[in-house]
Amino acid sequence: MIAGRGPSPALVLLLAQRLPDTSLTVALASGGREYFGWGVDRYLAADTFDALNQQTRATGNWGKGKAPKIPPWPRPAAKPEKAPAKKHTSVAGIYQQFAARR
Repeated sequence: MIAGRGPSPALVLLLAQRLPDTSLTVALASGGREYFGWGVDRYLAADTFDALNQQTRATGNWGKGKAPKIPPWPRPAAKPEKAPAKKHTSVAGIYQQFAARR
């Protein structure tokens, strides 16, 4: 780094790519704050929960009644977009979303 200047864009990109998948920056780049904390581990846990419930419904002995309706694990839903989606989100755009107060 040169004194008085910030880090190079390549360094910033490298650091952003190494963020954990549960970080707020990755969530904002993925589509919004509702994705915050949703990493690979949480998606796998939700899928396992749903698979176990489906197996329970399929193999259960329910007698005369119907099998109970077991709701799926809630997941973040993408908001419908009015404009076509951007292919890339800029660092400035992510910062504006991060700085926005709800």
